Formats: sequence, structure tokens, C-alpha cells
Amino acid sequence: MESMWIAILTATVTAGTPLLYAALGEVLAQRAGVMNLGIEGMMLVGAMAGFGVTVRTGQPWLGLVAAMGAAGLLALVHAFLTVGLRANQVVSGLALTIFGTGLSGYLGKSMVGIPAKATFKTWALPGLGDLPVVGPILFRQDTLVYLTYLLVPAIWFFLYHTRPGMNLRAVGENPAAADAVGINVSVTRYVYVVAGGLLAGAAGAYLSLAYAPSWLENMTAGRGWIAVALVIFAMWDPVRAMAGAYLFGGVDALTFRLQALGVVIPSFFLKMLPYVFTIAVLIVSTRETILRKSAAPGALGLTYDREGR
Repeated sequence: MESMWIAILTATVTAGTPLLYAALGEVLAQRAGVMNLGIEGMMLVGAMAGFGVTVRTGQPWLGLVAAMGAAGLLALVHAFLTVGLRANQVVSGLALTIFGTGLSGYLGKSMVGIPAKATFKTWALPGLGDLPVVGPILFRQDTLVYLTYLLVPAIWFFLYHTRPGMNLRAVGENPAAADAVGINVSVTRYVYVVAGGLLAGAAGAYLSLAYAPSWLENMTAGRGWIAVALVIFAMWDPVRAMAGAYLFGGVDALTFRLQALGVVIPSFFLKMLPYVFTIAVLIVSTRETILRKSAAPGALGLTYDREGR
């Protein structure tokens, strides 16, 4: 029984990692006041680009760079539309999701069914991997999982204990006040929207190069939307985002384990369970956000016109 739970918790970390990368990117973008609903499309483009480059070069790290670059370009388009042209953020994000889904499906059609030449393989951290219980769960993972152990505290420290992080939060809370003290609102929003896109690309690369090494059309299966909901659940905090990503990952891992154990539950119900859970968590977290009005960035979703302030 213990080994079964260790296997489930190990799978929980693995399944939660792409959600964590995407959610961290969205935390940065939304902290700057920009809602990015294009994560799903960015993840798909990243997964396709990363897999394609890895197949051609045999280097997963080059695939990761390509994935982040491709998603970052889409994020730059989103920043140009919403920050530069002051377009509606929701409409722009939805358009990028549709565009990214179609583009990845078209360009990746020839790669369907091709085996990955190289992937990010699991390996044990010396000493830590041999710890009882915790070792197999946390320290026998792949490199991209280990990177999140560093990325989460780094982003947390950046947001709350550095001047650039304070500037970022100021832009998201009150861009007019930030502008008045000399912070370039447009540049700040551009930088963090693109940074969010880079992390969404890393999430896509994790799916196609580590979690399920392959390319399939729509292989993100709605994870981008779950990441958006996860940011609200996490109250725009990277540490809570990590806990939430593993919570969602645990639901996903549990559905596969129930199927493997032969539990007589309709397969369609098991497939929809993570999304039902997402809706339930979103309702609860939204209520908590309303009670704690300071949680959401004050200028989230609002365009800023310097001439109109």
C-alpha cells in the first residue's frame, strides 16, 4: 500500500510540473496587470517546436530553448496588441489560443507518431534520492522538475524582496502611480508578458519531451486553462501556485491510477474529473479572493493610456 501511494505522489509531482511552469508565467504577467488567456496556444506551440527541434538535433535542451522562443514570440504578439495597441486582453488571449492551436496542429502534422530521439530522463539527486519516502517522490525526477524547486523560491524572493519585483507589483496595482514615480509601465508589461510566454513554452516542452515524449495535436488537453484557474487559486503567489499545481497534478495522477487498478468508473467521468475539480476550486478561490480584495492586482485586465491619466 505504501509503495502505491509513493507511486501516486511521484506521478503527482510529474503531472503538476507543466501546470506549475505555466502558472508561474501567468503569475508574472498578471502581476504586471496583463491577463493572458493565450497560455493554451503558447503551450501547444512550445510543445510542437520543442519536439520538432529535438527530433532533428537529438538535443532536448535545444528543444527546450526552441519551445520557449516560439511561445515567447506569441507572448510578444500578445504584449504588442494589449500594451502597444491597447487591445482587449481577453480577446487577444483567446485569439492567440485559437491561432496557436491551429498553427501547432498544422506544423506538427508530419511529426505525429515519430518517436522522440532524446528526452529529459529521470535521475536521482545524490544523497537526497535515497531518503525514505521523500526521496522517491521529490528527488528521483527529471532536470526540469528540479529546476522548479529553484524557480519557485527565486520568483517569490524576486516579487517580495527586490526593487524590480516591487516595481512589477506597483505596475499591476496602479500603473498611473507607478508611472508618476518613473517606472516605465509599457516596458515592464512587455517584459513580464514575454517572460510568462517563455515559461508557458517550457511547460509545453515538458509535456512533449518529458511527461509524454511525443507530439500529438492538442496534447495539452486544457492544461493552459487549468493554469489560469490555478493562478486565481494561488492568489497570485508562486509558492501557493506550486502547492496548487501539485494538487491538480494529484487529481490527474489519481485518475490514471484508478484506471490501472481496474476501478469500475466510467472512463469519461475519470477524464473530466480534473476539470470538474478545476471548476470547484475556482469557485472556492474566487470567493476567497472577493473576501481578500487585495489579492488580485488592482489593474489586472485594464489597459493603461499614459496620455489619459
